[in-house]
Amino acid sequence: MLIIINIMRTRKVILLPKMEKTLVQVGENIKLARLRRKLSTEQVAERANISRPTLWNIEKGAGGVAMAAYAQVLFVLGLEKDLLKLAGDDPLGRKLQDAELIVKERAPKNVK
Repeated sequence: MLIIINIMRTRKVILLPKMEKTLVQVGENIKLARLRRKLSTEQVAERANISRPTLWNIEKGAGGVAMAAYAQVLFVLGLEKDLLKLAGDDPLGRKLQDAELIVKERAPKNVK
């Protein structure tokens, strides 16, 4: 019998303080949404198919939690459409597009 062990090397993401504060606010918003619905951490974690410690990390705004876990919790709370708001309004991008700034293209591959 052959057993294959997949060892993933992960790099820890280092967040800037401003981003940490944003994630903490997101976590607080998620916690408030859960409490308004009178759902326990156990109920939400079970419905989202995540562990309670993962839900606690989400509610604390931990940066190491997968975005899919955040999405699952938002779905359980009926807030999944809020994800569509991410980067939906892009004033800077629109200004750059309107200014028709030249975007560098990839260099051609050397063909020999």
